Amino acid sequence: MSQLLSADADTQYIDAPSARFAYRRFGVDGGTPLLLALRFRGTMDHWDPEFLDRLGAERDVIIFDNVGHAKSSGTAPTTMKSLAGGLVEFTEALELGEVDLLGWSLGGVVVQAATLQRPDLVRRLIVAGSSPGGGVPGMPAADPQIWQVATKPVNDDDDFLYLFFPDAGPGRALGVESLRRLDARTLTPDHTPVSADTVRAQLAVIGSTGSSVWDRLGDVTIPVLVANGAHDRMIDAYASYAMAGRLPNAKVILYSDAGHGFLFQHIDDFTGEVLRFLS
Repeated sequence: MSQLLSADADTQYIDAPSARFAYRRFGVDGGTPLLLALRFRGTMDHWDPEFLDRLGAERDVIIFDNVGHAKSSGTAPTTMKSLAGGLVEFTEALELGEVDLLGWSLGGVVVQAATLQRPDLVRRLIVAGSSPGGGVPGMPAADPQIWQVATKPVNDDDDFLYLFFPDAGPGRALGVESLRRLDARTLTPDHTPVSADTVRAQLAVIGSTGSSVWDRLGDVTIPVLVANGAHDRMIDAYASYAMAGRLPNAKVILYSDAGHGFLFQHIDDFTGEVLRFLS
């Protein structure tokens, strides 16, 4: 099978009731498509291309901007129900009868909520660097400095390294390498960041989620892969452990030398785990 690399995938658009969705599709043809949902303030351009291409070596991969985000039109949702509904609406517009979902950070909550909305749509689920959104008993609170940095008008390399990667050593060096790979998309005239209005809407989503997903994790009976870095500053890895005790059919992976950006720090290992899980 020939593989279309993520760098060669053009941005496409498809109309749906709530938005004209922007998306890219690449990898290999055939099989259940793998749809990815991204982090707070993230756009299609913020997926590490090496990560995407490792997945695309065996999978039909789709990335997209949700309603009102970056290149997609519409008004950004302010509730998790509506944000997850945007993902479902996008799959329906593409006429995808069944998908696998991978969500990172805020996207990890989105894919769980979407699975609860449409359990008939989702075959397998991957939750990376995330949580059920709220209501987890004993969940440690994030340091207030985290959100002070995450909500700055513009984040620079030092901010992303602080939020996603270790403070020193090989993990930090790998974080720098990941950021430089992102430059191929984020430093082009075609790059569209999320707007200030969308950031405010995402913060409202985060504040609105509560325990709605946590309370229903027992209803997610499909296989679920949960993964994180053991030193995640943004979403404590305790959430991954807690989810394992509530999901009926889950596997949990923790990387002891990594944080929120573990999936780009340990690309070889984590994409290998994902591909084995999906197969």
